[in-house]
Amino acid sequence: MTKSERWNAIMRRLGFETAASILELSRDLDVSPMTVRRDLAALAREGKVRVLYGSAMLHPDLARRESETYYSLNAAGAEHAEEKRRIGKAAAALAEPGDGLIVDCGSTTEYVARYLSEEAEYTVLCYSLNVVSELVRRRNCRTLFSGGEFHENTLMFESPEGLEAIRHFRASKAFLSASGVDAKFGVTCSNAYERETKKAVIQSSLRKILVVDSSKFGAVRPAYFADLADFDEIVTDPGIPDEYRRIAEERGLRLTIV
Repeated sequence: MTKSERWNAIMRRLGFETAASILELSRDLDVSPMTVRRDLAALAREGKVRVLYGSAMLHPDLARRESETYYSLNAAGAEHAEEKRRIGKAAAALAEPGDGLIVDCGSTTEYVARYLSEEAEYTVLCYSLNVVSELVRRRNCRTLFSGGEFHENTLMFESPEGLEAIRHFRASKAFLSASGVDAKFGVTCSNAYERETKKAVIQSSLRKILVVDSSKFGAVRPAYFADLADFDEIVTDPGIPDEYRRIAEERGLRLTIV
């Protein structure tokens, strides 16, 4: 099997499964684990895969699920990717040296974790695989992980014990994501299991910052977890409808548009 054939086989495998270990790929391709590691490193440099703790997954900007009818972080990450990157970078700049932070699950919050300054020290609590994978590389971040049951469509972990960990933590700032932001029906997410965690984050944080791209405004998803009034600031992109610019001003929400 040529290198090109191996790369295509790896991409096909990861397209059908959430993740595959290096040993599994080695057995499937009938090559050594070292060869698989070299292949994955090359694919990662091209932005096609991500390698975490001995396993590989598609990069969020490429991932798609066939016939998908539910929220998937991989699929969501590929939508409005440049807006999410800018939003995450701008939100990360709000963190101050010594802050205790909570970073929610989501494709936009991953960029918040990625762009936190390397010149300051933070204590950061998180509960999703993509966010913690960004933080553990940072020597300036003391990373706390609440853990629990893993949900592959959002890469989120949650449990009663995880909720207690969040409730006993005090954050100066929390960065939260959402799937819908509506003036009447509030701030919503796609999965019921996310709701209690997000509520606990809001209750444990001094300053609540909503990081969402403009496509989320006017959308309503099944799981309600907050009102707009529960937030102190929104970071979004220029596509935010004028109606929500006005609402933010009327309700005293700081609005950062990038």
